[in-house]
Amino acid sequence: MGKQQDVDRPDRHGGAGARPPTTMDGDVDARLRLAQDPGTTHLTLIDLAADPSPVVRRAVATRADAPAQALRPLTRDRDRDVREAVARNPATSIANLLRLVRDADRWVRWAVAGNPACDASVRRAMAQTADKELRGLLAESRDLEPELAVRLVDDVSPEVRERLAAHTHDSDVMTTLLADRTARVRKGLARNPRTTAEHRRALAQDPVPDVRAALVSAVALDEADLRPLVEDRSAQVRMAVATSELVPAHLRQALTDDPDELVAGAVRQFRPGAATSPVVRAPRVGHRTAGPGRSDDARR
Repeated sequence: MGKQQDVDRPDRHGGAGARPPTTMDGDVDARLRLAQDPGTTHLTLIDLAADPSPVVRRAVATRADAPAQALRPLTRDRDRDVREAVARNPATSIANLLRLVRDADRWVRWAVAGNPACDASVRRAMAQTADKELRGLLAESRDLEPELAVRLVDDVSPEVRERLAAHTHDSDVMTTLLADRTARVRKGLARNPRTTAEHRRALAQDPVPDVRAALVSAVALDEADLRPLVEDRSAQVRMAVATSELVPAHLRQALTDDPDELVAGAVRQFRPGAATSPVVRAPRVGHRTAGPGRSDDARR
């Protein structure tokens, strides 16, 4: 992955490699079909990378078999949708990903984060960026190097640290974030299914109700850690106990006569499978939905 093929001799798909004289002729639809055709030669794709229509250029940018000479100029394309397509393409070279991770458009930068061709050098560039969202996407990466995780532990943005806390697999990073002064960071850690029993025990005693409630809703706790939460001073935490499918029935039933009627009612109305399972959301990878003004809808 992340390697592009240079074309400096007759195209391997096209015999002598002669370029069709009609590459730029015809309407946009015909050129688009040519750009999408698996049988189109590399030399023709290079020509189509300079097509006047962004729709055609974007079709070239999405091809996993596109040669380096086609993708390289598209990293500087005036149309951001074209550059975004190159940023997502697993055939894009590391050098081009490093260029795109510094792109002026945020959607292009964020697309790089989801590219499976990213290596340590690209992730280092992401860690050094001023783009908070890009650092957050990096924090959610399964391939995050330990030294970058250590860097993100001290990130100036609580959101970045929260996303790291919710997705990290590194027990030492979890231990460090357990002492983070910002409650939302510890709340992210409480939702992480990879925490150890020791981490969960500490989180069950967190001074902030939001953290304790998130913990009860997200992970299965030892009964010794759950019992104090059944009698927690916060109704929010007791409500989490009353509605979590991860809490044993006999502990939930202890809240049947809770002084807060909403909590007691939640216990009486509880039905297994009725609630949405509390899971950590999948990492965001910078996808956006089509909307008004998307240039890939305009053919020119």
